[in-house]
Amino acid sequence: MNRAFAFLKEAKAELIKVSWPTKEQMLRNTLIVLGISAATAIFLGSLDYLFSLLAERFLF
Repeated sequence: MNRAFAFLKEAKAELIKVSWPTKEQMLRNTLIVLGISAATAIFLGSLDYLFSLLAERFLF
């Protein structure tokens, strides 16, 4: 039990040292991730559509 309390105490001390992002940084990074995800989805969806058309035309 003593080791568990020591662990929690050390974990709390480490969390105090963390450089947490500001609200603006978090919002900006979230928007970047969403934008890249949307662009990737559009790109992959376009490729899927193109390959589907090619497959229908030449294979079926």
